[in-house]
Amino acid sequence: MDDFAQARDLLRQAGRVAVLTGAGISTASGIGDFRGPQGRWTLDPDAEKVSTLSWYLSDPQVRAKAWRLRAESPVYHAQPNPAHRALVGLEQGARLTGLVTQNTDGLHQLAGSNPELVIELHGNSRTWRCESCRATGPMDEMVRRVRSGEVDPRCRFDGGIVRATTILFEEGLHPNDIDAAVASVDEADVLLVIGTSLRVHPAAGLLPYARRRGVLVVIVNAQPTDYDRLADTVLRDPIVEVVPALLRPDDEQISTVAD
Repeated sequence: MDDFAQARDLLRQAGRVAVLTGAGISTASGIGDFRGPQGRWTLDPDAEKVSTLSWYLSDPQVRAKAWRLRAESPVYHAQPNPAHRALVGLEQGARLTGLVTQNTDGLHQLAGSNPELVIELHGNSRTWRCESCRATGPMDEMVRRVRSGEVDPRCRFDGGIVRATTILFEEGLHPNDIDAAVASVDEADVLLVIGTSLRVHPAAGLLPYARRRGVLVVIVNAQPTDYDRLADTVLRDPIVEVVPALLRPDDEQISTVAD
């Protein structure tokens, strides 16, 4: 049995499936990854500063760069791709225990995934929050201000520093999100890992945790990860092609092959 057939068989037989996604699932939607060969931090190591809390709060130039990147970001025009949409089908029959994502682009929800099942470990970039008064709102309103000429837009209520509602370096993840991610693995027969380098913890720790719990693991990622050795099956095929094929219903799969 080849790797694809084995992965498909594991997922087909699983009563319950947990999913962990990273930046690789969104590259086909025009959103670049961070740590791949052409990743944002690979090509521009200084870009990591905009995602570090102390740098962001203390350095106006770092904030200005962060706002330039947001204004130029494809996130606000990006649309879900077939891999995002394929994961929606796992909710049918209550097969999906949780869709844990390291992404902040909100594309899983746009694809139709139940927001109650999407666990955004690193937050969501589509909203902003004031560091002082904690006011919040849609990020596109701040992006419009930047595109109109504001270098470092401040909160309209108290003039405080504004940021995306994402988790920055030097910040801890929300405990409730970590608990929900762990619970989704506890309830699963298979953990499907898609498009992540598995270098960032605690998200990466879900894989060895799954193995200790006896949960089977399928990895779909373009590049090798440090945890490939723990997986039952590893696929290097393009995510946008292989994920829909893995999750396609049996009758549709037969029809497609016959065609």
